[in-house]
This record gives sequence, structure tokens and C-alpha cells, in this order.
Amino acid sequence: MIESLKHLPHAAGSSSALAEQFNDLAPALTERQAAIESARCLYCYDAPCTRICPSEIDVASFIRNIHDKNINGAAAGILKQNILGGSCARVCPTEILCEDACVRNHDEEGQPVKIGLLQRHALDHASFKAYPFQRAERTGKKIAVVGAGPAGLSCAHRLAMLGNDVVVYEAREKSGGLNEYGIAKYKLTGDFAQREVEFLLSIGGIEVQHGRTLGVNLQLHELHAQYDAVFLGLGLNASRQLGLTGENAPGLMAAVDYIADLRQASDLTALPVPERAIVIGAGNTAIDMAVQLKRLGAQDVTLVYRRGFESMTATHHEQDIAKANMVRIRTWAAPLEVLLDETGRVRGMRFEETCLDEGRLIGTGAFIEIAAEAVFKAIGQSIDPVGLSDEMAQQITREGDKIHVDAQFRTALAGIYAGGDCIAPGQDLTVQAVQHGKLAAMAIHNDIQFKVEASHG
Repeated sequence: MIESLKHLPHAAGSSSALAEQFNDLAPALTERQAAIESARCLYCYDAPCTRICPSEIDVASFIRNIHDKNINGAAAGILKQNILGGSCARVCPTEILCEDACVRNHDEEGQPVKIGLLQRHALDHASFKAYPFQRAERTGKKIAVVGAGPAGLSCAHRLAMLGNDVVVYEAREKSGGLNEYGIAKYKLTGDFAQREVEFLLSIGGIEVQHGRTLGVNLQLHELHAQYDAVFLGLGLNASRQLGLTGENAPGLMAAVDYIADLRQASDLTALPVPERAIVIGAGNTAIDMAVQLKRLGAQDVTLVYRRGFESMTATHHEQDIAKANMVRIRTWAAPLEVLLDETGRVRGMRFEETCLDEGRLIGTGAFIEIAAEAVFKAIGQSIDPVGLSDEMAQQITREGDKIHVDAQFRTALAGIYAGGDCIAPGQDLTVQAVQHGKLAAMAIHNDIQFKVEASHG
């Protein structure tokens, strides 16, 4: 993946010093802090934090359990609704969800209960004597799940819990999807993502096959024929193009590819690190990329976005992380040209300054150049077209570049369901993908019991 950057110097410093830069962004609560924080919760009736949680966790209930020193009870309550609650506690944008809705956030205190850290505390300290979920009596039904990311894993777990057998097909060599390959290393540290997958699979009844890619060595029509139902948790694996000449030049690559290599690197000193870098984008991936480059030792990192701060999809919290790590954010500038040196390698980029004219984004005719040895694009992902290239997959209705499903996550093909980032509409949040998988599993289970026909829409 990092072939494009092999001409750059490696990260400076010792392996241990670099590893120190990727410790937890938010330190865990101590037992005393958790006790104090849980005591701040008012256990609201019809609690707004629970109402806004995409995975319907009963927030007030699990916090009360922590307060009552019933850590296992708190953890079981979380996992019942969100089997990937540990990673969600670390990566969920709580500042725009449960903590934003917290009534403590809106009184004189202006300080919400630290719900994300309390959720993490419960799951990190639970010690179950036995697996907390029992499988229902076996149904004799078998379902294929394509993609071992949050949506696929959540779907597989709930299907197994309901008594079905599941085979998960995953293209990469590890399960976990974005949790394993796409989240900043300082958010999900160490082997946390893999330990969470192992816990999830402990329910039994789930087989995972790695190195199986839809459209390559796995065909939808075969799955459709062999299984009682198929769930597509494909994610968004194709990086969008800038559409500029020089896009394949050494020094330019997709941010997600670099992040994946960073997360899998056993020795961070082996990573190529530019002295000056440009990150193009406005979402969490762009922030993750920029901050991690700074932590690896890049001197000058500029994040460039064609609109203003208020239009960025990265939350204010994420923007603050970038600023705290000395990332320069340049707004109102659209990529125009990749600048190359005499050897054909990236030496910077040229941008046109932009503005809004009656709501439309236009160029102003003023230009800026930013010098950099590497450019990382974080301008969004789309479904890998190879995955939906077979004849049967072509019949799946699309909305833009995502899959159209009905309220029960059914696609236009009978027996084929989809969820997570690959469906419309979606917020591309881990917690939402987990919820999609859970709800789709319940719909699949009901449908295969009663053979409901597919949606056509």
C-alpha cells in the first residue's frame, strides 16, 4: 500500500517513543472517577441520552448499575444492545449524541455526564464467569454474511443468538473492518479490536472465512443458492478520486490505505513519513490522518477543505484534536493541480480559493500553492464496484453509490439484505452499522421463518 511513499524517509525516533504517541487519546476512568461520574447521572425518566443512542443502549440503567457497583450488570446491559460496545465507547462521537442530549449539559454546569468513558469503564472491568448470552434452540437455517466489519459481525452475532448458523466471508486477513483497519491508532489501541471480535465469536455458531472477496472468489448468485439468506455488510472500500492529473504519482495516496498500514505496523519506525504533508478532506478520516502524521513526526501538516469550518463533517471535538496536535486547517480552497518535481514525484499542490455565491460554491480566481512531499486524499469512500459486478448483484437497486433497502434492510432481491456504510441513508458511524446489523438479523430471522418476499422499491 505504501509503495507510493517508499522514496520518503522513515519515521524518526525509537520504536517505543513513537508507540508512546499512540496511547489512548482519552485515559480510562479510575474506579473512584467512575463512582463520582456515575453519581452525577439523574437517571432521567425517558432519558434523552437513551433516546438519541443509535444502538438503543439504556444509558441511565447501565450508569445506575455502575453506581451500584454492579459492573457485570452494566456491561451485559450495554452488550445486549451493542455487542461492539467497547469500540463504540472509544470511537462514537458522544459529543453530538448522548452527551450532547444529557440534561447536565444544559444546566448551569454545562458538563454532561461522561457517558462514553463510563461505558468503556463497564466493559473494560466486566468479568463474566460464562458468556453472557445464550443461543436459542437451533433453527436449522444458515445465513451468509459478506463482510466482517461492525455491521456484518453484529448481524452474525444476533443471528447466532437467535439459533441460526452463520458463515461470514471477509476479504481481509483479519475481522473487524474499520475497527481493525480504519480508526486512528490512538482511539482503538493495541489489539483491542481483535479481542472484541474474539469475544463476539464466543457465542458459537459463526464460522469466518478470510480472503473471500465478493465479485472475485465469491459470487452472490452462489451464496443466494446455498443459504437461506444473505446479508451484505460491504462497507465502503473504494477511495474516491480527485480527478486530477498526477493522481497516481509517487507521494499521493488514499488516507485510509496509510491508516490501515499504520494500524497493522508492528514497528512504527518502518513507516514512511513526509516532512510536509497535505490532507484533503473534512471528515474524521482526514483528521485521523493529519493527527497521526504529526504524531509520527511530520513537521508541517495542512488539512485542506473546499468549504468552511461549519460544513466540515468532522465534529468540533475532532477539529479541536487536530488543532491541539498543531495541524494547520486551510478552508475555502479546492484542489486544482498536483505539483510534481523533475522526477515525477509530488512536491505540493495548487488550490483555487473558493467562496459561496448565492449558496453555490465557486472559484474566486485566486490561487495558492502548498509545498509537500506527500498528499493524502480523505474525500470519501464508495462501494467497491467489483463486489456488485456479477449478474445477480446488478439487480440490486442503488441510491447514488449506495444500496437501497426497505425498513427491514431488504434489498430489491428476495433473500438479500444489506446494512452498514454501504446502504442509504447512512451516517457512516460504527454505532449505526452495529444497529443496522442487529436489526437486519432480527428481520432476516423473522423472514426466513415465514418466507417473506423481498421489497421492490
